Amino acid sequence: MTTKTETAPRSSRRAGGREARKALRAAPLAEASRPIRAGLSGGRYKPLTDAEVQRIHEAVLQILDEIGLSLAPESGIKAMTAYGAVYNEEDGRLRFPRAVVEKALKDANRNLTLHGRDPKHDLHPGGHRVHYGTAGAAVHIANIETGEYDESTLADLYSAAKITDHLDNVHFFQRCMVARDLTDNREMDINTLYASIMGTTKHIGTSFTEEVFAAECIEMLHTIAGGEEAWRARPFVSNSNCFVVPPLKFATESCEVMETCIRAGMPVLLLSAGQAGATAPAPLAATVAQAVAECLAGLVYVQSIKPGAPAIFGTWPFVSDLRTGAMCGGSGEQALLTSACAQMGRHYDLPTGAAGGMADAKFPDAQSGAEHGVTSVMAGLAGLNMVYESAGMYASLLGFSLEGLILDNDMLGQCLRCVRGIEVTDENLDIGRIKDVCIGGPGHYLGSDQTLSMMQTEYFYPDMSDRSSPKEWLELGKPDLIKNAIAKKYEILGMPDRAALSPEIDAAVRERFPIRLPVPA
Repeated sequence: MTTKTETAPRSSRRAGGREARKALRAAPLAEASRPIRAGLSGGRYKPLTDAEVQRIHEAVLQILDEIGLSLAPESGIKAMTAYGAVYNEEDGRLRFPRAVVEKALKDANRNLTLHGRDPKHDLHPGGHRVHYGTAGAAVHIANIETGEYDESTLADLYSAAKITDHLDNVHFFQRCMVARDLTDNREMDINTLYASIMGTTKHIGTSFTEEVFAAECIEMLHTIAGGEEAWRARPFVSNSNCFVVPPLKFATESCEVMETCIRAGMPVLLLSAGQAGATAPAPLAATVAQAVAECLAGLVYVQSIKPGAPAIFGTWPFVSDLRTGAMCGGSGEQALLTSACAQMGRHYDLPTGAAGGMADAKFPDAQSGAEHGVTSVMAGLAGLNMVYESAGMYASLLGFSLEGLILDNDMLGQCLRCVRGIEVTDENLDIGRIKDVCIGGPGHYLGSDQTLSMMQTEYFYPDMSDRSSPKEWLELGKPDLIKNAIAKKYEILGMPDRAALSPEIDAAVRERFPIRLPVPA
């Protein structure tokens, strides 16, 4: 019979074990020991066989050689023909023989760094290394507190950047909303860049409407970085560039912007965004082939301007609901397209970027959770280097949710844990430990040295998600995930602006450029 004097010490030991586990979890970990982090290696999932990859590659070469692309600007025609492309004046198309494509692949930069303003946020796309971040051009803020879709503003964009700066699993910030309160394109480009920089020290991606606006923004970056030389040493902003208008047409103004950015030392995301069944073929294989062909043409363009310039292979095809023509970014087809494009990029050993984590749902709910999770985890498992639009994006890229951004940080943590996979080592597969527990041992692994030592290094613990039992949940007052996300939003936005520029640099920027974001308090 168990006595009271026997029971008390056991209770004490259990309590002591809980306290030890709590202390262990609270202790900071070295970056390399964390269970998840930026740049984990994916690539275990391959939607295409090696033979299928080769067939798509051959189709891509045929598209570039026989069809080519039209509407290149004069500067681009001059550069690319000097590099080896062939221009036909009769149909106005540039064609790319196999040898030219192979030359561009040989010249491509495979060791680029996407710098943060803070070096701890530097990213190294390439290989199978996976990074998740925001992107897009949503024109609405999904206001979860009112249930309405409001026009997005510059202040909303700044808030998204600031929240991103506090989220461990969102590794970079690319412009995710359009500042609809600014109607002048020059002011929009300048202020979009400024608000992003003021919000986060992580790597930033943005777009420019015209070449002259891009040049002004680069001048502003020189001021912020401490001079042109300092900027070129650590370019912490990249240009997201829709250099093509699918199918197979160059976008003149975007190409001119791209040339300016390349010469200024700014990394470029070569973004091809055809929509399957509309501006890309309905068969998914042909959609992949067209996107790859367009991006390889872009790679030739980049190398013809400056061999070895940093560029990301941004095969970014979207999916249509062929019943209505509406975009469906949260679909299984989207997840497959993104994964297949990642695999093609790995075939060429190029730094890759594509869209994942979009939702067709309008607000954070069961539908959005499923859509975000499926598309994000498949992109990561496929080894996509830069997973854009993976947090906060709703309504097929029309709406962005600040609360959704916070909730997606947990979702991306789970995705990263899947990307990391299972390490099979002598230590992790020590049968002797199992024997000690099962034969003459306590019959469980709770409290063992190995369990305690691996609590933080082997397992990911979400910040917002609820793992309490129904009884605990009731005792806690039935905590609501959405209400908690709203509270977390205000908590972060109320924190000091740790990414803000120094008063001197900020004053210099405001004196030279039309900054519309209020002066930091």
